[in-house]
Amino acid sequence: MASAKEIRGQIKAIQNTGKITKAMEMVAASKMRKAQQQVIDARAYAEGIRRVIANLMQAHPEYRHPFITPRDEVKRIGLIVISTDKGLCGGLNTNAMKKAVQVLKSVDVAADVMNIGRRGGMFMRRCNVPIIGSVENINDQPSMDEILGVVQVAMKHYLEGKLDEVHLVYSEFVNTMTQMPVASRLMPCPMPEEETHGGYWDYLYEPDSKEVLEGLLQRYIESLVFQGVLENKACEHSARMVAMKAATDNAKSIVRDLRITYNKARQAAITQEIAEICSGAAASA
Repeated sequence: MASAKEIRGQIKAIQNTGKITKAMEMVAASKMRKAQQQVIDARAYAEGIRRVIANLMQAHPEYRHPFITPRDEVKRIGLIVISTDKGLCGGLNTNAMKKAVQVLKSVDVAADVMNIGRRGGMFMRRCNVPIIGSVENINDQPSMDEILGVVQVAMKHYLEGKLDEVHLVYSEFVNTMTQMPVASRLMPCPMPEEETHGGYWDYLYEPDSKEVLEGLLQRYIESLVFQGVLENKACEHSARMVAMKAATDNAKSIVRDLRITYNKARQAAITQEIAEICSGAAASA
């Protein structure tokens, strides 16, 4: 059995670790509330663009943009993988990487990866998957400018024919305890459902409907990726808060067990001292 002094040192070290994890839990909870509001706003923005695109496609069904036209043959795909830059968030990144591997195996063609977040890039490098775009160290409150480079790389390679499909993998925020890995096809963009209207309607275009629709499709794809980044951030803070709470609870449990062990070691030492005193007194009598 370890000495009482060693056990006291272990108790102090674990208590200090518990204080750190408790502080990280509180910080993650504060960031999570802000991230949740950003996710709600992003969902409303993406839904608004989707509705406008559906109306435009209904008014001009003859126009087929490359972003919504499927290729006859898929020879190479692009995969935008959104992950976290830091760890200590449970199995969030592991589940997202499993989903990414499922996508790569399901298409069974060559693939290029664009990663948003350090953890996804580290995983894909270990798997020897080519990376053609990378963004790391995303702020806790991301902006569109931070991820725009990766999205433009994906759109450029798709328009040039280097990629026949582009898929997006991220973690969707369901609630504080649930984060779901999601994979969706980004390009060719799934056709939005047509809106139903009672009578004839149309927009006033400036300069013309073709150019407006082309710009909206580009903004729509950018908004989908940005929404994925915001969803992943909310998932990261939620998962970290839960993981740090579990770590804090485990630290408290270990401290309780160590205190019992410490009391036993202390009692054994006292008993031994009493036995030695009695033996000495008996020998001198």
